[in-house]
Amino acid sequence: MLTKKKIGLMGGTFDPIHYGHLVAAEEARINFNLSKVIFIPAGNPPHKKDYPVTDAEHRYIMTALAVNSNPFFEVSRVEIDREGYTYTVDTLKWFKEKYKDAVEIFFISGADAILDILTWKKVEEVMNYCTFIAATRPGYTSEQLERKVKEVKEIYGKEIFVLEVTGMAISSTEIRKKVKNGQSIKYLVPEAVEYYILKYNLYR
Repeated sequence: MLTKKKIGLMGGTFDPIHYGHLVAAEEARINFNLSKVIFIPAGNPPHKKDYPVTDAEHRYIMTALAVNSNPFFEVSRVEIDREGYTYTVDTLKWFKEKYKDAVEIFFISGADAILDILTWKKVEEVMNYCTFIAATRPGYTSEQLERKVKEVKEIYGKEIFVLEVTGMAISSTEIRKKVKNGQSIKYLVPEAVEYYILKYNLYR
């Protein structure tokens, strides 16, 4: 019997992508023996409808620039090319149909998103498509996360793996604030992303 390949999917608005995202993806790749990690910039996420989000093409290009140096990283346009609100269940279904049963899908998400997972659209279907890796970041107690992981396992019989990630303290919100205030974002984002933000006058 052939062993299935494992791939990681990492969703997010990436507004902008930063080293916290990249470190989380790389640590997940190594710890879970993933053959690659595909970054999926969010298209039109319903949970962000009350917040301004930078144009999808800018976020896609910044993500492509950020992952360019890692041969195990890719970027997908699957969400930004989809019309209407984009839901994780539809994205997972798309990848499942693409790879069939040849791969095992791991979905890498921030711990904050995992805390809300039971409110996601068609969460049972989501659980059937993938295994979750929750990347921990400051601000969310382990007790909160442990309770949610236990709750999901009781309801759906699915494991959520928790991965403590170095560098998850960096946040896109703080980076946007720094740019707006004219402060340096050097060493928070890849140099190419920093240059792109300045060139296109984003977050001013």
